[in-house]
Amino acid sequence: MKALFLLASLGAAAVPGWEAPLEIAAGRGDKGPWRQNASRYDYVDDATVAAAGAAAPGGGHLMAWADQKGKDVWLRHIGAGGRPGPAVNVSRSPATFSWLPRIAVDPARAGRVYLLWQEIIFSGGSHGGDILFAASHDGGQTFAAPRNLSRSIGGDGKGRLDRRTWSNGSLDLAVGADGTLFAAWTEYHGALWLARSRDGGAAFSAPRRIAGDGARPARGPSLAAGPGGAIHLAWSVGEDPQAAIRVAASRDNGASFAAPQLVGAGEGRPDAPRLASAGGRLHLVYARQRAPGARSDIRYTSATGGRFGAARTLSAGGAAYPMLAGDGGTGLAVAWENLGADGRAQSLGFVRSVDAGHRFSTPSVVPGSAAPAGGSNGSQQGLLGQKLALGRDGRIAIVNSSLQPGVRSRVWLMRGR
Repeated sequence: MKALFLLASLGAAAVPGWEAPLEIAAGRGDKGPWRQNASRYDYVDDATVAAAGAAAPGGGHLMAWADQKGKDVWLRHIGAGGRPGPAVNVSRSPATFSWLPRIAVDPARAGRVYLLWQEIIFSGGSHGGDILFAASHDGGQTFAAPRNLSRSIGGDGKGRLDRRTWSNGSLDLAVGADGTLFAAWTEYHGALWLARSRDGGAAFSAPRRIAGDGARPARGPSLAAGPGGAIHLAWSVGEDPQAAIRVAASRDNGASFAAPQLVGAGEGRPDAPRLASAGGRLHLVYARQRAPGARSDIRYTSATGGRFGAARTLSAGGAAYPMLAGDGGTGLAVAWENLGADGRAQSLGFVRSVDAGHRFSTPSVVPGSAAPAGGSNGSQQGLLGQKLALGRDGRIAIVNSSLQPGVRSRVWLMRGR
């Protein structure tokens, strides 16, 4: 009765009706041993999505993924009616792997679509990785030549938990209210970097170190733009199973950041934060593991007047790597990876709020998100991705990828309203 009352109080708009899944790309299921860029990989992976809004004709969604055979990142526009446009090769770098892209759309400037991803370039350090960026001014039909934002030997794009454990895809991209672009990433050696562009990605500032070092490496950055030039940056900390989430705010469009707030202290290990603005508040979700070896759950909190309140749990155990999206009003959506007993991603969980996070629907499994028999869902390089989008029209989009070893791989889209 309690669950039924919650759903009734939220209204029918909180519970989406899901459309049939739409396959976007498919490939083989071959993943050989790691041999740097000579690895024999032949599968599709690393799906991400964004609401197209006014950036692309007809609205709908923009979806990007990695083709491991060709070592490139691709993008495709999916119209509101479900019609896929042509696939566009964004990275165009067949000699080096391109992994775990992020899409950002400028809601105020038609046609502006931006991609950020991790390029596995070996430049002499202990780990390969640089952060590449490409811009489109025609809704994703064409992209300018990719730009290397990091050019370092630090192993950019890696988020380290400890010396033996890290995730690729430790990066994020956001557009401010005035069109300023913000790109954030971490490196294996621990630093968290931020670069800005004020001209639509034609040029970026030199990367600035925000936090992190070898003893307390930053991991899993998340950016959210707010009104009045505010930009918020969250990250988790490795090498310390009790380290809190950090959330820092900039009131001068990213020129400087205040000392970070600590969220989740004393809960165990909080990880993989995600930020979004909705209803005049800043919202935060993260995964929480109470003790080493315990199954994690998803926690939620929001900031009113700049301070975060007490967090509450949105999911049951076995949930990790949350994703968060707002619709520009009071709507929020949260998705996460449901992990099996072996730690592999098996399906996606989901909740929705229509009142800026005051109440959420009962957790459910996204229909069509389950992994194939004998396989697991992506990304295979790390689960610090963004598979969720929520449009201003209330349209929900969730993407996924899966690998069935030796059989098949695919990338697909699930949409609800």
